[in-house]
Amino acid sequence: MHNDNHPTQKRVPLTWNRVASKDELPEGRVMTVSITRGDNVKQVCLTHHKGQYAALDNACPHQGGPLGEGSIECDENGDCYLRCPWHGWDFDPITGKPPGGYDDGIPTYPVEVRDDGIYVGMEGTPGHKRTVTDVMAETMVSWGVTHVFGMVGHSNLGLADAIRRQVEGGSLGYIGIRHEGAAAFAASAFGKLTGRPAACLTIAGPGATNLLTGCWDAKVDRAPLLALTGQVDQQVFGPGAFQELPLKDAFASVSEFSHLCLPGSNHAELMSLAIKNAIVKQGVAHVIFPDDVQTQPANEDQRAGSPDGRMADIRVSPAQSSIDASLELLRTSKRPVIIVGHGARFEMDAVRALAEELRCPVLTTFKGKGLIGDCGAPINGGHPLGAGVLGRSGTPIASYFMNESDVILVFGASFSNHTGITPKKPIIQVDLDRMNLGKSHAVEVPVMGEIGMTARFLLDSLRGGHASVDQSAEIAERWQIWRNEKASRLADDRGLGVSSVAVFESMNRLVPENAIICVDVGNNTYSFGRYFEASGRQSVLMSGYLGSIGFGYPAGLGAWAATQAHALSADTFWKQFAGRPVFVVTGDGGFGQYPWEVTTAVKYQIDLTHVLLRNDELGKISKEQRAGRWNVWETALRNPNIAEFVTSCGGLGIRVNAAEELDGAISAAMKHRGPATIEILTDAALI
Repeated sequence: MHNDNHPTQKRVPLTWNRVASKDELPEGRVMTVSITRGDNVKQVCLTHHKGQYAALDNACPHQGGPLGEGSIECDENGDCYLRCPWHGWDFDPITGKPPGGYDDGIPTYPVEVRDDGIYVGMEGTPGHKRTVTDVMAETMVSWGVTHVFGMVGHSNLGLADAIRRQVEGGSLGYIGIRHEGAAAFAASAFGKLTGRPAACLTIAGPGATNLLTGCWDAKVDRAPLLALTGQVDQQVFGPGAFQELPLKDAFASVSEFSHLCLPGSNHAELMSLAIKNAIVKQGVAHVIFPDDVQTQPANEDQRAGSPDGRMADIRVSPAQSSIDASLELLRTSKRPVIIVGHGARFEMDAVRALAEELRCPVLTTFKGKGLIGDCGAPINGGHPLGAGVLGRSGTPIASYFMNESDVILVFGASFSNHTGITPKKPIIQVDLDRMNLGKSHAVEVPVMGEIGMTARFLLDSLRGGHASVDQSAEIAERWQIWRNEKASRLADDRGLGVSSVAVFESMNRLVPENAIICVDVGNNTYSFGRYFEASGRQSVLMSGYLGSIGFGYPAGLGAWAATQAHALSADTFWKQFAGRPVFVVTGDGGFGQYPWEVTTAVKYQIDLTHVLLRNDELGKISKEQRAGRWNVWETALRNPNIAEFVTSCGGLGIRVNAAEELDGAISAAMKHRGPATIEILTDAALI
């Protein structure tokens, strides 16, 4: 049977597409079928009425309602109509014409019933028409964006399809997360690790607002991030359409750049400016995409944007007067110390060389943990001048050397109250951001300059011409005192679980020297700062200034993506991350924020070794309640068997009940290809 009811159907060659078996659609029913046409998918409403099959365009001409989700209804006169599920408009189920002679009928397509099923004919295979979002996705690739974390939804489908083309072309990586907040945390971690932005994709309304916590994490820790949010059609701006929110206002405080993509925008330039803002200002850039703009055809001559000629060399020399003032203090100092923060992470070769000339301790902020190896670290011996983390999450070693110093030289640190850099010592502070200099209190010498260049200037001027004594032996002695203390704590056992020191002593032995370690917020974080000894080649990522619980596991997704970027880009920059193992450290409270991202890791075969310290409590909050003389209240947690949960998701879950099981469990998790979680039953008091 051949049914051809298209009112304007031209006799041109047709492509016939099998859409259903003959027994798949009962009499009097309708269904939606999809037909792939080149790079596009066409949805058709297939009807079966009075023994005839018909194929109608699936979109109602009024509001675009999906007719394949409608029904055929008959009145008392026996007249039957296909009814739109959205607003009840009627159409003939075979011809697509409405009753009453209206001219808003539905296009139909030829149908053939063959022995092997129902076929629908379509004219040819249309080529893809390049859209404005194609231009913008191409621009992202041109600027070096390698990954998008997101959730595809109804108000970003045009943009998502443009991203799909780049993914299928091998130029972009896409990771579909389970919660938009995880997408922003993953992108933030990616930016912290690499200094380059990843993108996160969401729909309008709640999808966009779910990004905000992760975007704030990126903003306050100065990580580049590109947020791409859908929006309602332009024609319904203002009166409060479904999921319409003032997204530019919502992102105003968190973003360095937030703009609407409009029909008349220079689309390549808009995306170029967004990415440039993210990179140069090390923050969040946000682009809003109204649904109807996303699929507008691009101008034929519109090219993708490029960073060529748009980015200047960031090596800024400090003023000579600042260098001279710094040298005056450093030449006469006998016990200088260097403190490095997260801002120094890309310039540590120069900082280490300066420290080696001065033979002085190098302390780190918590966000800077791992930038220099801890002296005598079990993995590769660390660095003889590495004195550990300073502050509340640190070691007594770092505090000792700060207190014994006569000059403090600070590179790329923010002077957080959690770090506790004393204002009672002469301070030389080096930062490229002028606002950061003397932000918390006055310093003796504020130096505006790029960290690596400034460190080299100081080194060249100080060689052989300073009074600094060699403190390396004293550093080793202080580490031995602390290691003796840690060994004594290993014996602590109240019968309520494994101690944190035991967990991190095991990690000290087993975590590879080039690992990327993503750390969540909670008592596990403080214990990690105290007890884990960094190799100097490891990278530690955390939610620093924001201190957001739940950061850890999504950050692992972002870090892993950075290890894969070399396969998507010819830029040799990405090779430094290739093959590096990724570890995640969380408590049960932090993991509970985004537990379903385990399924994301399984889906994309993401290798994560997740060390989870479970104590069935928000232990850090209980500790703060006690310290503040409050009653401990509502900090207890109800958990499933987390190892079994991870295993049920398709990962590897291992439960550890005793300290002697730690090495075997961590080793097994490291060997597993895919996500693995070691659920360690820990004592909340032994931190």
